[in-house]
Amino acid sequence: MSSPAPIQQPPHFVATRYTDFWNDVLVPKFIRWKHIVVDGLAQHSAQVFPTLEVGLGDRVIDAGCGFGDTTLELARIVGPSGLVVGLDCCEAFLDHARRDAARAGIRNAVFLEADVEIYPFEPIHDFCFSRFGTQFFEDPVAALYNMRAGLRLGGTMTMIVWRELAENPWLSIPKDVVLRFLPRPSENARTCGPGPFSMADPDVVTRLLEGAGYGRISFERIDADVLVGRDLDEAVEFQLALGPAGEVFREAEDEAIRQHARITEALKAELKPYRTPGGVMMGSSSWKVTARRER
Repeated sequence: MSSPAPIQQPPHFVATRYTDFWNDVLVPKFIRWKHIVVDGLAQHSAQVFPTLEVGLGDRVIDAGCGFGDTTLELARIVGPSGLVVGLDCCEAFLDHARRDAARAGIRNAVFLEADVEIYPFEPIHDFCFSRFGTQFFEDPVAALYNMRAGLRLGGTMTMIVWRELAENPWLSIPKDVVLRFLPRPSENARTCGPGPFSMADPDVVTRLLEGAGYGRISFERIDADVLVGRDLDEAVEFQLALGPAGEVFREAEDEAIRQHARITEALKAELKPYRTPGGVMMGSSSWKVTARRER
């Protein structure tokens, strides 16, 4: 098989209010908590990867690749004759991904700062993957359509998305605790996109995928206990930095600072039953969503 053609960095990257929020606010927090974020998300992709329809020599898109751990795993699967393109809107994440690829000696993974909604994909890819990235698209139908445009006829797209907040106690319980002390964020609060639970409803997602031209759509539930902190102190700090509880805390500003001690005490009490010898472990739940390009 001939070597894959080089991938072109897009000539420009158009920032939006969502990508600005990611880069200005969330990226430093994600980097600070990389050890928890990546390990937690990996509990879901680890269950999915053995079932993926991808093999040696395949060309693959990894949409919203973040720190690139899924991109590197896909690169190992497709081997040197294949190629994986990881795209993300946050160059700081991609810096980590490139360093990890270099350390691992992986040369068939390319990382691009790009907007998946508009990147000019060629229809040459066998597989498209996304782990918890598609939920944040400003225009999900446009982005899903563009991902489909990058697939060859018969190519497969698999994405992992969170199920409802109520099915994810690792996020819902801390949020409920923080809301005892602080108001809900206003409708004008800055945000990273539609949100982590925007694709929790299979009926909604099915309509989005059908609108983007996919067929043979299927859903599989994935459950996993995830680490939220190596101890209670770290678990509390993590929850007040990221996720729904972190959003409430961040938007409350001065009131959050005044209530910090009380919130911390309440969170520790609520999270204490989830302590294990390996850290604070809590339940999470996602959908593995699979669809195909049939036309």
